[in-house]
Amino acid sequence: MTSPDIYLSVIVPVYNEAERLPQTLRRLHEYFATGSFSYEILVILDGPTDNTRGVLNAMAGEIAHLKVFDRQVNRGKGFTVKEGMLKAAGRLRLFTDADNSTDIAHFDKMQPLFDKGYDLVIASRDSKDAPEAQQAVPQAWYKRLIGRAGNLIVQLVAVRSVWDTQCGFKACRGEVAERIFSQTVIEGWGFDIEVLALAQALNYRIGIIPAHWVNDDRSHVGPFDYLRVLADTVRVRINLTAGEYKL
Repeated sequence: MTSPDIYLSVIVPVYNEAERLPQTLRRLHEYFATGSFSYEILVILDGPTDNTRGVLNAMAGEIAHLKVFDRQVNRGKGFTVKEGMLKAAGRLRLFTDADNSTDIAHFDKMQPLFDKGYDLVIASRDSKDAPEAQQAVPQAWYKRLIGRAGNLIVQLVAVRSVWDTQCGFKACRGEVAERIFSQTVIEGWGFDIEVLALAQALNYRIGIIPAHWVNDDRSHVGPFDYLRVLADTVRVRINLTAGEYKL
């Protein structure tokens, strides 16, 4: 349920992030300390098996407005973001990756679009979406090649006219989050495609900002995950065609 007292909820899905999470949380804390609006930070644990819990315990009291939700069972990024979006109370809800590849300061570019009436705003690493987009530290060449080929299929099957569906920095209005994420069924990496496909099917206004993206080689995304994303894309199209979503 949306709270008028909280302007922005930031959802951070976390699996095994003992090394990267502290820096990301401190960066969020630093950013919000200079801001003028109310916020909350939701860390959603996706059944981590490393020392992520110990790291969070050691940081207790250091990060303002931090809420930790600890799930013992690993379900996938899509399930974890959904959980965070539905637990959040902000009028705007943003999910960002635990590696901080897209810095929280990108939200400064999102705010004007929400002020203009957009319902969902995403960051893109592709200049075809936003001319100023760039991968300051790019992914490995084979990941970029697979990503480009896969996107053509995604556009053909599920999400039209978006060249980067997978950037882990997306925000939407609270009521939009509740309408979309209450229906999502993709629990893995392909959830971004389902979210955007539903947004387009519901005729929500989607804005795109350019990302200044810094790759981290410690990504949890493996080569076979790209194939799973394509399978999820087909599943989304089948669900849309069969009327499985409430539109």
